[in-house]
Amino acid sequence: MASTDLKLVQPGCLSKPGPIGRFVRLGFGALCIYYAISLWGIRSELITNAGTIRPMIWNGIFPGIILVSYVVNIGFSRAWKKWPAIISLMLILMAGAVGLLLTGAVESPILAGTVFVWELYVFSHLGLSFALSGVLATPGCEMRALYHLFSLITGKPTKEHHCPIGPLNALDRWENTRKSVSF
Repeated sequence: MASTDLKLVQPGCLSKPGPIGRFVRLGFGALCIYYAISLWGIRSELITNAGTIRPMIWNGIFPGIILVSYVVNIGFSRAWKKWPAIISLMLILMAGAVGLLLTGAVESPILAGTVFVWELYVFSHLGLSFALSGVLATPGCEMRALYHLFSLITGKPTKEHHCPIGPLNALDRWENTRKSVSF
C-alpha cells in the first residue's frame, strides 16, 4: 500500500527517469493539464439548465481525493499524512451541506464552486509537476519537480522522494537496468 508519509532522501540518491519514463510523465502531465483547462472552460456554467452540477466536475473528485495528500505532502515537503485528503473531503461535504441549507439542493452553486476550485488546484499542480518532471528528468517523484527546477537554477541541491504510487517506479527501475538507452 502506498504511503503518504514524507520520506525525503539526500540529493543524488535516486536515478533520473529514462526517455520512456520522461515521455510517460509528459503524457500524464498533458492529461492533468487538459482536465484543468477543460474545467476552466466551464467556469461560468458549473450548473446545468436542469440545476445539476456538470459531470465534468464530478469526474475529478475521486482521483483528486486519492491524489491530494501526495500533491500537498510531497509537493510542499509536508508530513501531514492523509490530512489533506480528510480536510478536502470535509470541505466538499460542508459545501454540500451549506448548499442544501441555503438552496434546498445538495447540487448547488456553492458545492460546484468549491469542487471546481479544489480540482483546478489539484490537477493544475499535478499536471505542471508531471510536465516539468518529464522535461527536467526529475529523479524520483514528479511532485519534486519544482524543487528540482529550483536546484538547477540556483545550484543548491534539494532532497528527493521516491514515487509512492503508480507504475512509474517499476518503469524507472526497468529503464535503469537497460544497458543502452539513448534519446
